[in-house]
Amino acid sequence: MPHPSTSPAYRFGDLLALVRQSWVGQMASRLERLGYRDHRRSDAAVMRVLAGGATPVGELGLVLGVSRQAARKVAEGLVQRRYADTERDSDDARRINVVLTSAGHAYADAVIETIDALNRELYDRVELEQLRAADAVLRAALADEEERAHVTSAVRPPS
Repeated sequence: MPHPSTSPAYRFGDLLALVRQSWVGQMASRLERLGYRDHRRSDAAVMRVLAGGATPVGELGLVLGVSRQAARKVAEGLVQRRYADTERDSDDARRINVVLTSAGHAYADAVIETIDALNRELYDRVELEQLRAADAVLRAALADEEERAHVTSAVRPPS
């Protein structure tokens, strides 16, 4: 049940920012121990998408919530680190696809396994009902119905 707006302000955003910083730090630390010292914040989302196959730069932008130009910079960073290549789409020469290299596939596997391990560890530290409540609060914090619909289709609630 929502609280009246006269309740003292809870600094949820501050806590969320600190938790996100910790989570990303844990990921980076674990990936570094696996030999990936060049982890970037955008890698977690991008590698999950690219692990599924060739992806247009514009789609990476949608996943990251950034412009096509910013997504192109992310793709260029992956190419520079030798995790990906870019190529023209065979059906539409205007479209540029990003494709993982063999090193990129290994990195994507490491990123995904690291995220899965962090998720499992959290799941083991809290009760399922606590996790469901946290999930509901995080979904309620999304700005609008469109964002909530996007998250609902991308991330299943805990079960």
